[in-house]
Amino acid sequence: MANKTVKKAGKAKAAKPREVLVVGTKVKDVVRDAGCMSAGDLVEAISARVHDMLASAAERARANGRSTVRPYDL
Repeated sequence: MANKTVKKAGKAKAAKPREVLVVGTKVKDVVRDAGCMSAGDLVEAISARVHDMLASAAERARANGRSTVRPYDL
């Protein structure tokens, strides 16, 4: 019997869920104080934006030869 190489259909690696970086009640308080209501997924959407901002800031810091992310990297 000959050895056959079988390619397995690889599943795409699921992205690790991002940790929520904002305080939900504080976000909702700000929205409520503005006279609006907040959607259920607002906190997660804001947190995703924060993750993206921090990733970009870290990239900018590294591009400038620094390992410290500073406010102006945002």
